[in-house]
Amino acid sequence: MSQTNQKHETLQSLIRDYGKAAVAFSGGVDSTFLLKACVDTLGVKNVIACIGISPSLGQHQLEHARAMATLIGATLVELPLDELDDPNYQANKADRCFHCKSIQFRTVQEYANEQGIEHTLCGTNFDDKDDYRPGNMAVKALGIDTPLMDAALTKPEIRQLSKILELPTAYVPASPCLASRMAYGETITEEKLNQVEQAEGVLRSLGFVEFRVRHHGTVARIEVPESEIGKVADLPTRKEIVDQLKKLGFQYIALDLQGFRSGSLNETLSEDEKMR
Repeated sequence: MSQTNQKHETLQSLIRDYGKAAVAFSGGVDSTFLLKACVDTLGVKNVIACIGISPSLGQHQLEHARAMATLIGATLVELPLDELDDPNYQANKADRCFHCKSIQFRTVQEYANEQGIEHTLCGTNFDDKDDYRPGNMAVKALGIDTPLMDAALTKPEIRQLSKILELPTAYVPASPCLASRMAYGETITEEKLNQVEQAEGVLRSLGFVEFRVRHHGTVARIEVPESEIGKVADLPTRKEIVDQLKKLGFQYIALDLQGFRSGSLNETLSEDEKMR
């Protein structure tokens, strides 16, 4: 038996001990695989998927999450979040993700407890322990279960197992919340989140699959894989992007020559800021 399959069995054993589970669901690679594993192990009647609804969740991502839950056969509960009422979240400092995840996981956890479900699970995987992820502090503070991490499953292994299980998410790029596109210190508002969502919709309509539009006030900074930088810079495409993004309220449209990289906004943080 391969090491990946052994980890999969460990995951199933961990899930089996829960009896019932609520999965904090986004429709992404990790939470979709986790939801599938829970349904296969515990049965559909003992599992619910909960997704937080707020301006930081794009409509495209919500529709995808609904489709993944339907594919798996799981009940999807849509819970409203009040993130924008939290001044700590709005301030968008280096710990924004902690405040965001605290609100999200607490909302899911409270709903799960009302349904008689003791365990709330999230899709944190083994690779996440080495990245700057203040949301992990919220996971620990609230006692959220992390079976993917506990089974030492990495992102490549989760994609591999998702492929075996015929989950479409095996092939999709990561898609964190829209707030992750906001430069630190840039106050988060519903209007700005909508700007980002619509700007990324423009790129999606032009055939791009993996990308980010980072919000720097009047500047939209576009990240695409290095192999596609030339495609963005090509005149017809470049003009379309500039025209559409300026209509959304951006004054300047920039193309990041380093190319796409997850968490690029963290590059502006000092080690001291990360520790705090």
